[in-house]
Amino acid sequence: MPLTRREMLRVTAGAGALTALGLRPRELATSAPLRGSPLLERAIPSSGEKIPVVGIGTARRYDVAAPAELDALREVLAAFGRLGGKLVDTAPSYGRAEVVVGELVREIGNRESLFLATKVRTEGRQAGIDQMEESFRRLHTERIDLMQVHNLVDVERQLSTLREWKAAGRVRYLGVTTSFHRQFEAFEAVMRAEELDFIQVNYSLGDRVAGERILPLAADRGMAVLVNLPYARGRLFQAVGDRPLPAWAVEFDCESWGQFFLKFILGHPAVTCVIPGTAKMGYLLDNVGAARRRLPDAEQRRRMVDFFESLPGA
Repeated sequence: MPLTRREMLRVTAGAGALTALGLRPRELATSAPLRGSPLLERAIPSSGEKIPVVGIGTARRYDVAAPAELDALREVLAAFGRLGGKLVDTAPSYGRAEVVVGELVREIGNRESLFLATKVRTEGRQAGIDQMEESFRRLHTERIDLMQVHNLVDVERQLSTLREWKAAGRVRYLGVTTSFHRQFEAFEAVMRAEELDFIQVNYSLGDRVAGERILPLAADRGMAVLVNLPYARGRLFQAVGDRPLPAWAVEFDCESWGQFFLKFILGHPAVTCVIPGTAKMGYLLDNVGAARRRLPDAEQRRRMVDFFESLPGA
């Protein structure tokens, strides 16, 4: 029987939970149950480089300082790489998250296997340079894989600097982000006017506005798409409650509600990678499971929408 997300977390919380799965923390890399089939990958249109379709978002959940919380995040980031994951997205505006990611990745020693993405969000050329230089220091890296102009703040000026840094090899890719519907019109204008490697936007089964124009435009413009807020800030889990998965979810190898929501997003061909917030081992295993085996096709995605819209209060 498929596990709910709450059950998945309970089963896999902490070292004792991994033992319940027949695993110890350091055996994640070789465990057949966790290894399963390879993670699905999609190409970044501007380069052809492929990345796994599920990453990690760090807003709020990585803004921590307590030793126990840091230990949990260290295990997640270490296991993420061993399970084949790559993209970790953070930002200076996420409190301590950027510092925490940098310190833990340095401790683990897996920087070269990860795709690190962060952001710049400030006014003015020199202020942007100063903030990005600080991100390099916090992340303990000489090259950042993806630097994004966060929520379009001073977007033209910051993109100008990023083009110089990309040419110099300091950043590999550049992009822009939003998580607000009110910015969508301006966001589209930037997408049409600028040559971007990536965009990042809010999109989910319960918030499909970006699917109407933003995602098709990204496909037309050859831009990779990162998706934030894939659970609509928890609203999707609240909507389904303790209901069982519909029986037809097995048609696209779905084992939990978390995977149901992520696979809906990944079923859109324009989406390159979804970045759910991931701070606990149970959530990591569940999320990575969405990157395995089949994804829903267009008809199955319509059925998922119809199902969700039929829920009371959805």
